[in-house]
Amino acid sequence: MENGTKQIWGFRGNEELKIASEITVRGFLNLLMFHVNKDDDRPTVPLGHGDPSAFPSFRTTGIAEDAIVDALRTANYNCYAPTVGVLPARRSIADYLSRDLPYKLSPDDVYLTIGCTQAIEVILTVLARPGANILLPRPGFSYYEARAACSRLEVRHFDLLPEKGWEVNLEAVEALADQNTVAMVIINPGNPCGNVYSHQHLEKIAETARKLGILVITDEVYNHLTFGSNPFVPMGTFGSIAPVITLGSISKRWIVPGWRCGWLVTNDPNGILRKTGIVDSIKGCLDVSSDPATFIQGAIPQILENTKEDFFSKIIFIIREAANLCYERIKEIPCITCPYKPEGSMFTMVKLNLCLLEDIGDDMEFCLKLAKEESVIVLPGIAMGMKNWLRITIAIELSTLGDGLARIKAFCQRHAKNNKI
Repeated sequence: MENGTKQIWGFRGNEELKIASEITVRGFLNLLMFHVNKDDDRPTVPLGHGDPSAFPSFRTTGIAEDAIVDALRTANYNCYAPTVGVLPARRSIADYLSRDLPYKLSPDDVYLTIGCTQAIEVILTVLARPGANILLPRPGFSYYEARAACSRLEVRHFDLLPEKGWEVNLEAVEALADQNTVAMVIINPGNPCGNVYSHQHLEKIAETARKLGILVITDEVYNHLTFGSNPFVPMGTFGSIAPVITLGSISKRWIVPGWRCGWLVTNDPNGILRKTGIVDSIKGCLDVSSDPATFIQGAIPQILENTKEDFFSKIIFIIREAANLCYERIKEIPCITCPYKPEGSMFTMVKLNLCLLEDIGDDMEFCLKLAKEESVIVLPGIAMGMKNWLRITIAIELSTLGDGLARIKAFCQRHAKNNKI
């Protein structure tokens, strides 16, 4: 500058966004990938993410692919979509979800979003007001924390109980809630725990929400991806007890996370969400945000209505086999314990026993060194709110999973105190 004066600019980055991004799964995975040894000739084993679509066994059904092509070629979906989504897609989603409910949803209950992540953004934005707080599960999906931080919505955590199949600690929920609590979040089937809640437990959750005067946000992006003793029961079943907001997408069940088409659904037979202005706020939020691609919306009816059951059965069979393999192999690694055999979703949570390891202070250090030494990516528990735990992906080729677990075992043996593992 002239005369040596320093130019002063009137803009700067938003530090809150940087902090929020660092606590997301994507933020943790990017950090771990940076530490992989580039000189290691072995392929990196991705046991940290929830995207199995890269593996041949998890390719989506041809019916879904054909639906996309058909919708595109009609030229009916080259225009802007309505704020809430195209009517045929909303009607199809309402019919699809109503199969499991004691009442019938209307297309007006359904709002299309850019994947389940935008559905999370919308509902947290709608609920955010000065002084409000929301109850989130621990462990849970860190995107809720990140979005709550962006919306300046206070977060309070209730624990899930591993000894009870990761059920919600409902006593803790009641103790945490106050007059400023707006909602509680559940994830069923569970990410990161692989649990599936029973009908009885879900009913108790609804009754607790009613007692506290809050709504339930239920993340059901893994709906029907179950392979244990508990069948999937949608939280919306209990919408007459307490209002329920259901979040979902085609991402996981159809193995197409990159298509980015999800939904937010109001399960509220008593009309409470409309009376309290939540419905209008959802529409208002969508008015100032982007929409999922219209040709993907146009493909939704064909995808939901024509996919054969054998496609879903095949996916569930592979994940069940992977869950069995993971659970048994972890028993061979003394410093890691799996308290609950996964019965749904695509993950399991395992606990670290750091007393058996040298030169590893916590779960983050474990994962960083594992990435560097073995080219295996596992998500540290701190990313899900559980320090000194790990989240392992089971939606992966069996051979790749076996290779990854073998490398984890070798890593633990190498870092064992006095080489006793």
